Amino acid sequence: MPLERLRQIMRKLRDPATGCEWDTVQTFETIAPYSIEEAYEVADAIARKDMDALADELGDLQLQVVFHAQMAEEAGLFTLEDVLDRISDKMERRHPHIFGDAEHGGHHLWEVIKAEERAADPDKSALAGVALALPALERAAKLQRRAARTGFDWPDVSGPRAKIDEELAELEAETDHDRKLEELGDLLFAVVNLARHLNIEPEAALREANRKFEQRFRAIEQEPGFSELSLDQKEALWTKAKKAQADSIA
Repeated sequence: MPLERLRQIMRKLRDPATGCEWDTVQTFETIAPYSIEEAYEVADAIARKDMDALADELGDLQLQVVFHAQMAEEAGLFTLEDVLDRISDKMERRHPHIFGDAEHGGHHLWEVIKAEERAADPDKSALAGVALALPALERAAKLQRRAARTGFDWPDVSGPRAKIDEELAELEAETDHDRKLEELGDLLFAVVNLARHLNIEPEAALREANRKFEQRFRAIEQEPGFSELSLDQKEALWTKAKKAQADSIA
Protein backbone atom coordinates (compact mmCIF):
# COMPACT_ATOMS: atom_id res chain seq x y z
CA MET A 1 0.00 0.00 0.00
CA PRO A 2 1.32 3.50 -0.83
CA LEU A 3 0.74 4.80 2.71
CA GLU A 4 2.65 1.89 4.20
CA ARG A 5 5.48 2.47 1.72
CA LEU A 6 5.70 6.09 2.85
CA ARG A 7 5.74 5.05 6.49
CA GLN A 8 8.59 2.61 5.86
CA ILE A 9 10.53 5.36 4.07
CA MET A 10 10.08 7.64 7.07
CA ARG A 11 11.11 4.90 9.48
CA LYS A 12 14.31 4.40 7.49
CA LEU A 13 14.98 8.15 7.39
CA ARG A 14 14.51 8.34 11.16
CA ASP A 15 16.67 5.32 11.97
CA PRO A 16 19.17 6.62 14.56
CA ALA A 17 22.00 4.48 13.19
CA THR A 18 21.55 4.56 9.42
CA GLY A 19 19.00 7.34 8.82
CA CYS A 20 19.28 10.83 7.40
CA GLU A 21 21.22 13.19 9.68
CA TRP A 22 18.57 15.91 9.19
CA ASP A 23 15.47 13.77 9.69
CA THR A 24 16.77 12.01 12.79
CA VAL A 25 17.17 15.23 14.80
CA GLN A 26 13.77 16.73 14.03
CA THR A 27 11.07 17.19 16.68
CA PHE A 28 7.37 18.06 16.68
CA GLU A 29 8.32 21.69 17.22
CA THR A 30 10.83 21.87 14.37
CA ILE A 31 8.54 20.11 11.89
CA ALA A 32 5.38 22.10 12.76
CA PRO A 33 6.34 25.12 10.58
CA TYR A 34 6.80 22.80 7.60
CA SER A 35 3.37 21.30 8.21
CA ILE A 36 1.82 24.77 8.11
CA GLU A 37 3.79 25.70 5.00
CA GLU A 38 2.72 22.55 3.16
CA ALA A 39 -0.95 23.26 3.94
CA TYR A 40 -0.56 26.70 2.39
CA GLU A 41 1.11 25.23 -0.68
CA VAL A 42 -1.89 22.93 -1.11
CA ALA A 43 -4.17 25.99 -0.98
CA ASP A 44 -1.92 27.79 -3.47
CA ALA A 45 -2.10 24.93 -5.98
CA ILE A 46 -5.88 24.94 -5.68
CA ALA A 47 -6.02 28.71 -6.19
CA ARG A 48 -3.88 28.35 -9.32
CA LYS A 49 -6.07 25.43 -10.48
CA ASP A 50 -2.88 23.43 -11.02
CA MET A 51 -4.01 19.86 -10.40
CA ASP A 52 -0.60 18.35 -11.13
CA ALA A 53 0.94 20.61 -8.49
CA LEU A 54 -1.95 19.78 -6.15
CA ALA A 55 -1.12 16.08 -6.36
CA ASP A 56 2.48 16.88 -5.42
CA GLU A 57 1.52 19.23 -2.59
CA LEU A 58 -0.98 16.78 -1.11
CA GLY A 59 1.82 14.23 -1.03
CA ASP A 60 4.05 16.71 0.79
CA LEU A 61 1.23 17.36 3.27
CA GLN A 62 0.71 13.62 3.78
CA LEU A 63 4.41 13.31 4.53
CA GLN A 64 3.95 15.74 7.41
CA VAL A 65 1.28 13.46 8.95
CA VAL A 66 3.54 10.42 8.61
CA PHE A 67 6.52 12.36 10.01
CA HIS A 68 4.65 13.45 13.14
CA ALA A 69 3.14 9.99 13.60
CA GLN A 70 6.56 8.35 13.33
CA MET A 71 8.06 10.65 15.95
CA ALA A 72 5.07 9.94 18.22
CA GLU A 73 5.44 6.19 17.75
CA GLU A 74 9.13 6.39 18.65
CA ALA A 75 8.16 8.21 21.86
CA GLY A 76 5.45 5.68 22.67
CA LEU A 77 2.67 8.28 22.34
CA PHE A 78 0.54 7.08 19.42
CA THR A 79 0.86 5.48 16.00
CA LEU A 80 -0.21 6.27 12.46
CA GLU A 81 -3.01 3.75 12.92
CA ASP A 82 -4.21 5.74 15.94
CA VAL A 83 -4.26 8.91 13.85
CA LEU A 84 -6.28 7.28 11.08
CA ASP A 85 -8.63 5.56 13.52
CA ARG A 86 -9.31 8.82 15.37
CA ILE A 87 -10.23 10.78 12.26
CA SER A 88 -12.37 7.87 10.98
CA ASP A 89 -14.17 7.63 14.33
CA LYS A 90 -14.66 11.40 14.36
CA MET A 91 -16.12 11.52 10.84
CA GLU A 92 -18.54 8.68 11.58
CA ARG A 93 -19.53 10.21 14.93
CA ARG A 94 -20.24 13.61 13.35
CA HIS A 95 -22.31 12.11 10.52
CA PRO A 96 -24.83 9.89 12.33
CA HIS A 97 -27.35 10.51 9.53
CA ILE A 98 -24.93 8.77 7.17
CA PHE A 99 -23.20 6.18 9.35
CA GLY A 100 -25.73 5.86 12.18
CA ASP A 101 -29.46 5.89 12.76
CA ALA A 102 -30.15 9.64 12.83
CA GLU A 103 -32.80 10.65 10.30
CA HIS A 104 -31.59 14.18 9.70
CA GLY A 105 -28.15 15.73 9.62
CA GLY A 106 -26.19 18.32 7.72
CA HIS A 107 -24.00 21.15 8.97
CA HIS A 108 -26.29 22.00 11.91
CA LEU A 109 -25.99 18.50 13.35
CA TRP A 110 -22.22 18.60 12.78
CA GLU A 111 -21.98 21.77 14.86
CA VAL A 112 -24.20 20.31 17.61
CA ILE A 113 -21.98 17.25 17.89
CA LYS A 114 -18.82 19.38 17.89
CA ALA A 115 -20.34 21.46 20.71
CA GLU A 116 -21.04 18.28 22.68
CA GLU A 117 -17.44 17.19 22.19
CA ARG A 118 -16.18 20.56 23.40
CA ALA A 119 -18.42 20.28 26.47
CA ALA A 120 -16.29 17.34 27.62
CA ASP A 121 -13.16 19.53 27.47
CA PRO A 122 -11.92 20.92 30.82
CA ASP A 123 -11.77 24.36 29.17
CA LYS A 124 -15.43 25.35 29.10
CA SER A 125 -14.97 28.60 27.20
CA ALA A 126 -16.77 29.02 23.89
CA LEU A 127 -13.32 29.92 22.54
CA ALA A 128 -11.68 26.68 23.67
CA GLY A 129 -9.69 24.87 21.02
CA VAL A 130 -9.11 27.79 18.65
CA ALA A 131 -5.51 27.03 17.76
CA LEU A 132 -2.89 29.67 18.51
CA ALA A 133 -0.93 28.57 15.42
CA LEU A 134 -3.69 29.59 13.02
CA PRO A 135 -2.92 32.56 10.75
CA ALA A 136 -4.00 35.70 12.60
CA LEU A 137 -6.80 36.59 10.17
CA GLU A 138 -8.24 33.09 10.26
CA ARG A 139 -7.95 32.90 14.05
CA ALA A 140 -9.71 36.25 14.43
CA ALA A 141 -12.58 35.05 12.25
CA LYS A 142 -12.84 31.79 14.17
CA LEU A 143 -12.83 33.54 17.55
CA GLN A 144 -15.59 35.85 16.32
CA ARG A 145 -17.69 32.96 14.99
CA ARG A 146 -17.38 31.15 18.31
CA ALA A 147 -18.38 34.26 20.26
CA ALA A 148 -21.29 34.88 17.89
CA ARG A 149 -22.76 31.47 18.76
CA THR A 150 -23.29 32.73 22.30
CA GLY A 151 -25.21 35.77 21.02
CA PHE A 152 -22.24 38.13 21.36
CA ASP A 153 -22.49 39.66 17.90
CA TRP A 154 -23.74 42.66 15.96
CA PRO A 155 -27.30 42.19 14.67
CA ASP A 156 -26.36 43.39 11.19
CA VAL A 157 -23.47 44.66 9.07
CA SER A 158 -23.85 48.28 10.21
CA GLY A 159 -22.31 47.46 13.59
CA PRO A 160 -18.94 46.15 12.35
CA ARG A 161 -18.87 48.84 9.65
CA ALA A 162 -19.20 51.60 12.28
CA LYS A 163 -16.60 49.86 14.43
CA ILE A 164 -14.06 50.21 11.60
CA ASP A 165 -14.55 53.98 11.58
CA GLU A 166 -14.20 54.07 15.37
CA GLU A 167 -10.99 52.03 15.37
CA LEU A 168 -9.52 54.02 12.48
CA ALA A 169 -10.13 57.28 14.38
CA GLU A 170 -8.45 55.85 17.48
CA LEU A 171 -5.45 54.78 15.41
CA GLU A 172 -5.09 58.20 13.83
CA ALA A 173 -5.32 59.91 17.23
CA GLU A 174 -2.62 57.74 18.82
CA THR A 175 1.01 58.93 18.93
CA ASP A 176 2.76 56.20 20.93
CA HIS A 177 4.19 53.42 18.72
CA ASP A 178 3.18 50.54 20.98
CA ARG A 179 -0.32 51.95 21.30
CA LYS A 180 -0.48 52.38 17.53
CA LEU A 181 0.35 48.69 17.16
CA GLU A 182 -2.52 47.83 19.49
CA GLU A 183 -4.96 50.14 17.73
CA LEU A 184 -3.97 48.80 14.32
CA GLY A 185 -4.66 45.30 15.61
CA ASP A 186 -8.10 46.45 16.75
CA LEU A 187 -8.72 47.92 13.29
CA LEU A 188 -7.74 44.69 11.55
CA PHE A 189 -9.94 42.72 13.96
CA ALA A 190 -12.86 45.00 13.07
CA VAL A 191 -12.24 44.46 9.34
CA VAL A 192 -12.33 40.70 9.91
CA ASN A 193 -15.66 41.16 11.69
CA LEU A 194 -17.04 43.06 8.70
CA ALA A 195 -15.84 40.31 6.38
CA ARG A 196 -17.62 37.71 8.52
CA HIS A 197 -20.88 39.64 8.33
CA LEU A 198 -20.48 39.82 4.55
CA ASN A 199 -19.89 36.05 4.42
CA ILE A 200 -16.38 36.62 3.05
CA GLU A 201 -13.35 34.70 4.28
CA PRO A 202 -10.80 37.42 5.15
CA GLU A 203 -7.85 35.14 4.44
CA ALA A 204 -9.19 34.43 0.94
CA ALA A 205 -9.90 38.12 0.35
CA LEU A 206 -6.36 39.11 1.34
CA ARG A 207 -4.86 36.35 -0.80
CA GLU A 208 -6.75 37.73 -3.78
CA ALA A 209 -5.55 41.25 -3.00
CA ASN A 210 -1.98 39.92 -2.80
CA ARG A 211 -2.40 38.16 -6.14
CA LYS A 212 -3.68 41.32 -7.85
CA PHE A 213 -0.93 43.48 -6.36
CA GLU A 214 1.78 41.05 -7.40
CA GLN A 215 0.44 40.77 -10.95
CA ARG A 216 0.17 44.54 -11.38
CA PHE A 217 3.55 45.31 -9.83
CA ARG A 218 5.31 42.68 -11.92
CA ALA A 219 3.78 44.37 -14.98
CA ILE A 220 4.84 47.92 -14.14
CA GLU A 221 8.36 47.09 -12.93
CA GLN A 222 9.17 45.94 -16.45
CA GLU A 223 9.04 49.57 -17.59
CA PRO A 224 12.55 50.74 -18.58
CA GLY A 225 14.08 52.87 -15.83
CA PHE A 226 11.21 52.07 -13.48
CA SER A 227 13.12 52.77 -10.27
CA GLU A 228 14.03 56.26 -11.48
CA LEU A 229 10.48 57.24 -12.42
CA SER A 230 8.59 59.73 -10.28
CA LEU A 231 5.78 58.53 -8.04
CA ASP A 232 3.23 60.15 -10.37
CA GLN A 233 4.69 58.25 -13.32
CA LYS A 234 4.59 55.00 -11.37
CA GLU A 235 0.99 55.69 -10.35
CA ALA A 236 0.10 56.22 -14.02
CA LEU A 237 1.64 52.86 -14.89
CA TRP A 238 -0.24 51.27 -11.97
CA THR A 239 -3.55 52.66 -13.20
CA LYS A 240 -2.81 51.35 -16.69
CA ALA A 241 -1.93 47.90 -15.34
CA LYS A 242 -5.06 47.87 -13.19
CA LYS A 243 -7.22 48.64 -16.23
CA ALA A 244 -5.46 45.97 -18.30
CA GLN A 245 -6.05 43.45 -15.50
CA ALA A 246 -9.75 44.35 -15.31
CA ASP A 247 -10.11 44.13 -19.10
CA SER A 248 -8.56 40.66 -19.14
CA ILE A 249 -11.18 39.45 -16.65
CA ALA A 250 -14.16 41.06 -18.41
